[in-house]
Amino acid sequence: MNRERTPSEGFSNLFGPQAARYTEARPRYPRPLFHYLAVAARGTRVAWDCATGNGQAAVGLAERFTRVVATDASADMIAKVIPHPRVAYHVAKYDSKLPDRSANLVAVAQALHWLELDPFLDETRRVLVPGGVLAAWCYSLCRIEPRIDEIVRLFHEVTLGPFWRSDRRLVEEGYRSIALPLEEMAPPPLEMVEDWTMPQFVAYVRTWSGVANCVAARGEEPVRAFEAALRERWGMPMLRREIRWPLHFRIGRVR
Repeated sequence: MNRERTPSEGFSNLFGPQAARYTEARPRYPRPLFHYLAVAARGTRVAWDCATGNGQAAVGLAERFTRVVATDASADMIAKVIPHPRVAYHVAKYDSKLPDRSANLVAVAQALHWLELDPFLDETRRVLVPGGVLAAWCYSLCRIEPRIDEIVRLFHEVTLGPFWRSDRRLVEEGYRSIALPLEEMAPPPLEMVEDWTMPQFVAYVRTWSGVANCVAARGEEPVRAFEAALRERWGMPMLRREIRWPLHFRIGRVR
């Protein structure tokens, strides 16, 4: 694994302070997703994973692509990535460091709403081989079981409502309102599934940017109140429950 650490200019480091928590607590993407992307790209020599975060998507891509270049604007995130021998990580916003027309796939996992579209698309057009594929995906609020979902939704929409960035709505819409110049593809329905205890689920919730903003503004009390309400409906904390996150896609060949 190659991990290059250089400072990024003009970047607001939103996730850096919780990079280790993010690496440990986020759900994992399903393996069929990466199989689908490899088939759709019609070539598996090189993939660029933009805004890689902790490298979760990058290591999944590396199971199907010979070489993966993974970039993120946060040096803290790159310091906490998941290592893989076929993934080269470096700190950058939109500079993939790839030659022209060299990538079969450009991937953006749960991060398109953080990007400035024009410079990202400029780099995407530069590095994609003719017929290469851009794949952006995200996941919205999870499902557990109705009594728990009610508590989670209330916390997400009401308690954290003022603390989400305005572009969070793009995730809730499945990125449908983002104008991407694609010859759109229709992937099969896919979702992430985890079998978690309540402490594992709470650790995941603590990675939300809305939670970080809420704690910074109001302290821990709103989050602890949510956790207490969740505990009443979860049952024994170490009881494992199935948690599902539907995945939403914008995939296609770039016009």
